Amino acid sequence: MAVAMAQRYAGNLPAEVTSFVGRRRELAEAKRLLSTGRMVTFTGPGGVGKTRLAGRVAAETHREFPDGVWLIDLAPVVPGEPLPRVVAGVLGLQGEAGLSGLGDYLADRRLLLLLDNCEHLAADCAALSGKLLGIAPGLRILATSRQVLHIEGERVLEVPPLSVPGTDDVASVDELARFESVSLFAERASAVVPGFTIGADNALAVTRLCRRLEGIPLAVELAAVRLRALSVQQILERLDDRFRLLVGRSPVALPRQQTLRALIDWSHDLCSPEERALWRGLSVFSGGCSLEAIEYVCAGDEIAPDEVIDVVTGLVDKSILLRSTSKGDGPRYEMLETLREYGRERLAESGQEMALLGRHCTWCRDIAARAEAEWFGPGQMELAAMLRCEQSNVVAALEFCLTQVGTSHCALEIAASMWSHRLSWASLRDGHHWLDQALALDRSPTSARAKALWVDAWLMLLRGEPKVAGPLLEECRGLAEGLGDVEQLAGAVQISGFAALLAGDFTEAATLLEKALSYHRTIGHRGRYWTTLFQLAMASVLDHDARAAELCAECRGMCERENARWSMSFAIWVTGLERWSKGDTRAGTDMVRDAIRIKVPFGDHLGMAQCIEVLAWLVADAEEHRRAAELLGAAQAVWGSIGTSLSGLGHLADPHGRYEARLRATIGDREFATAYDRGVQLDVDGAVALALAEREADLEAPQPERGIAAVLTRREREIADLVAEGRSNKEIAAALVISQRTAEGHVEHILRKLGFTSRSQIAAAWTPSGHSED
Repeated sequence: MAVAMAQRYAGNLPAEVTSFVGRRRELAEAKRLLSTGRMVTFTGPGGVGKTRLAGRVAAETHREFPDGVWLIDLAPVVPGEPLPRVVAGVLGLQGEAGLSGLGDYLADRRLLLLLDNCEHLAADCAALSGKLLGIAPGLRILATSRQVLHIEGERVLEVPPLSVPGTDDVASVDELARFESVSLFAERASAVVPGFTIGADNALAVTRLCRRLEGIPLAVELAAVRLRALSVQQILERLDDRFRLLVGRSPVALPRQQTLRALIDWSHDLCSPEERALWRGLSVFSGGCSLEAIEYVCAGDEIAPDEVIDVVTGLVDKSILLRSTSKGDGPRYEMLETLREYGRERLAESGQEMALLGRHCTWCRDIAARAEAEWFGPGQMELAAMLRCEQSNVVAALEFCLTQVGTSHCALEIAASMWSHRLSWASLRDGHHWLDQALALDRSPTSARAKALWVDAWLMLLRGEPKVAGPLLEECRGLAEGLGDVEQLAGAVQISGFAALLAGDFTEAATLLEKALSYHRTIGHRGRYWTTLFQLAMASVLDHDARAAELCAECRGMCERENARWSMSFAIWVTGLERWSKGDTRAGTDMVRDAIRIKVPFGDHLGMAQCIEVLAWLVADAEEHRRAAELLGAAQAVWGSIGTSLSGLGHLADPHGRYEARLRATIGDREFATAYDRGVQLDVDGAVALALAEREADLEAPQPERGIAAVLTRREREIADLVAEGRSNKEIAAALVISQRTAEGHVEHILRKLGFTSRSQIAAAWTPSGHSED
């Protein structure tokens, strides 16, 4: 059938009514993809801003398409309606224009189609796009969809939420404004409440609000509308019922775009029954999960174990699940908190909530037990990384166990098993918090309670609270003897020996630790045997025992045989301590620095603090007095980062006191205080850099890099590389094995040094090789 040709239009893109905020990196990447491919699909969860971003890309590239840029809004199109006819109608073709007529029209034109809201018509959109691209060489297509269309040549751009402040620590309102979500909120708020500004009185509330809304543009805009009746703080306080609160009143928006719940309902309706079931099940996880965890917890009546991977793939395609990078055996899967809360509501309605939460707790208990059983061996790095990844899940499991009748024993088992990886807790205080609560709730005389008692006592000793540890050890010893539990009795004896070591009673410490060694040898627990041996080596070194060098060598030998790298850092440190006690400053210094280098990837702040403390003594013996004072301060900074101090650790506190007195006498109280304070002001990375520098001048040594790279430190250049790759602070922290807060601090320093206000400026000025484009 002949088709009458339409008048050639420049396009039909609507004018922007509100300001476009942020997205510089995504805009640049989208234009790059469009210049190298012919089909770009913007994916992401509902409300994340795919349509707005695609529209801006289309508007900014319209000069490249003399035959127009055309928006095809597919949201109102029902499945089964012929798509060629819909597209032809928008292009102004007259008559019954099917695929053939549409292809004839596009064949010799340079034109951009923006297919918006493809998710409910994904198969039809994929088929039509593939055919049209084959017919019309001058055609380019932008598509927005919550799931990938899977056509040949398709380039995919995952649209993330807007950037949000990582912590409450905002140095200034100007700094806060560089986050895209905050800028959007401020823009929309000023339209609702003329004269609205972000100032000292509301900056913290805005920070928390944008973080709670996860930078989802629709959620931020709906929250801003509420300023007609509420303050920012009142909106924040009501966010627990976010689906009721975040309701818009736009007369032109589609119903599903007027509330956050309706938008997510739309996504839910597009899922298969199995995908909906998995969505519900995944809501019990916190902070993401692995495929193995999903299979363990979520497989059941509605999803067969061998179907899980296909259902996971479906949810990733639909942007319900986000696939994140992992240094482990496989990827991790995460869900925006808004989608997780929605899934949790659906789970509660299904009547399956308690069963799935119970399976989640069992899984957490099993991974904690596995980490404990396998920790002294070649997989220490992997186990530590795994437990750090699962920390949020473990905490969620503990919270559940401690609020349900009859499950507190599971909390005891989980928290006590973490003794071997105490660095999996954010601080020693956290570990004690969970053990203390579980012990208060479950007072039954069991081996699990006996174990939790000595583990809690150990944490209290590391925190410098021996008076709290004493009664715990006494109860543990009595309970273990009553139960005839030699394993937990060995734990009580060992930690009692450790308490004597910290108190400076090295003779008593050696007696108890040797007894514990005998117990562990009989039981065959290699990890606990090594830990006791290490503590005995410390006591021998500080007591100037003739066996000290031999015990240190035995510690290293066990680590070498088991390829236990984290444990080796302790063995090297105690050997460096032994060299210090013999006056071998050079060898001791080298060993302690080697120990620090091993500890850094593990994030072992307690171990780093011990190393930096002893390094300060060695540097003082080398007569670098001001540097030694600064290292003493740096050690204190690292102690503080984990919620403890040197004051309760008598085995190190006494030498510390002697060296401090010597340094004050040598350089004077004022110079000592100045250098010490410089060290105290350092973060963990800065303390490590100070410790590993051969001399103070190395910290500020000029760099060979040119351009803006010359003003950044090595660590800052490394982080700039990752920012340029589009990594979030959380991803940077995972890649470099540092805390998220440390990563955030480095990014802030980079921005200040370069005079930038956004991460996108770093990305624009930096190449992946680590050199600026200046």
